[in-house]
Amino acid sequence: MECSSIYNRRSIRKFLNKAVSKDIIDEIIDAGRMAPSAKNAQPWRYIVYGNKNKQELLDCMEAGIAREEKSISYMPKVKCGILFAKNTLKIMREAPIVILVLNPKAKSPFSPISTGDRVFELMDTLSIGASIENILLRAEEIGLGTLWIANTMYAYNELIEYLSVEEQLVGAIAVGYTDEKPPQPSRKKLEEIVEYRL
Repeated sequence: MECSSIYNRRSIRKFLNKAVSKDIIDEIIDAGRMAPSAKNAQPWRYIVYGNKNKQELLDCMEAGIAREEKSISYMPKVKCGILFAKNTLKIMREAPIVILVLNPKAKSPFSPISTGDRVFELMDTLSIGASIENILLRAEEIGLGTLWIANTMYAYNELIEYLSVEEQLVGAIAVGYTDEKPPQPSRKKLEEIVEYRL
């Protein structure tokens, strides 16, 4: 079984100034569409941004990061991550394509939620993660670089207002032709993460 995309995939933070065609974007998102999901709910939706629309989107993200840093913070316990969010924003500006990942079945992560709804939201989030992974692996197979992004949370309200949706923004994926070859990052040893009870 060929699994090279699993072992060769890297998180890319430098992209070439080279357009990615709609056909190629459709191809990688179609791989995401084929992911398994709890109860086959397929709780994902993707919005693809490029060019001027992408810059407008990222201007909103920049405003949200500034708000989080200087005035009203919705995530005070993770304020230390703002520098990372600013760096992520630079990477997103460089990437030719940014794909936003949405859960149409869920609301803001900052709103109250019942225990039952939280269980279903967790199942949906796990399913969406599988869909994103499929996208990343297909992109690797056809020669694209990607970065899976969660720092959108620092500008959650600003981005949702810009999108004008009542769905949950789960994260984003930066996509483009890579301008770097990062080394293999360290990984925990198998015996550190597996416990057998056979």
